[in-house]
Amino acid sequence: MSLNLLIVIPAYNEKNNLKHVVDDLTSYCSEYDYLIVNDGSTDGTLEYCRANDYSILDLPINLGLAGAFSAGMLWAYEHNYDAVMQFDGDGQHRAEYVKTLVAQYKKGYDIVVGSRFITEKKPFNMRMIGSFIISFAIRLTTRFVMCDPTSGMRIYDRSIIERFAFDMNYTPEPDTLSYLIRCGAKISEVQIFSDERMSGKSYLTFIRSIMYMIQITCSILLIQWFRGKKPLKKSLSK
Repeated sequence: MSLNLLIVIPAYNEKNNLKHVVDDLTSYCSEYDYLIVNDGSTDGTLEYCRANDYSILDLPINLGLAGAFSAGMLWAYEHNYDAVMQFDGDGQHRAEYVKTLVAQYKKGYDIVVGSRFITEKKPFNMRMIGSFIISFAIRLTTRFVMCDPTSGMRIYDRSIIERFAFDMNYTPEPDTLSYLIRCGAKISEVQIFSDERMSGKSYLTFIRSIMYMIQITCSILLIQWFRGKKPLKKSLSK
């Protein structure tokens, strides 16, 4: 069965990376639509995308990753897509793995995560220490073992698209994955390999990485328990 999939690419000042990203996607998986969500960029991203006739949704102000991705999810919901894939605009994700995630998704999963660490070991650095801690928190609260909770390459089912589109409490972060597992989401990981950012700088500095780890871990261990469980509506598209 064919899948009506939208690949959502949040982009803030990624002008220098988007040609590679779009060329990669159209080379490996041209049968799927993509949407660049321009998150109030100041580097000419909007003008570049329009000049190259890229599919783009323009946000007039910077909303951050959560706001940009939610806007993409609302677009997907309104245009009746079966599923959404989250895909980075910095050139780190490889389009060659899109079909790998799709194949796994079609086995009946609600969420499929492209994991860098199923067959590969995590490097020993601050970000990966944070990843270990977040993985432990998810396992402690859901009993689900997640190898790469911070991976930004994921497929979401339409039932989850609707939640992201209309509930501001849903963000593309590990605490939301943990909550969705508690709501009954069936989740799987598949091995992928990623590249280094092509151009520009990540917003996650050393200090921000530490604060991110603390915030997400506290949310998983404490805050998520105050959210009422909302059982997922199973999709008939798979």
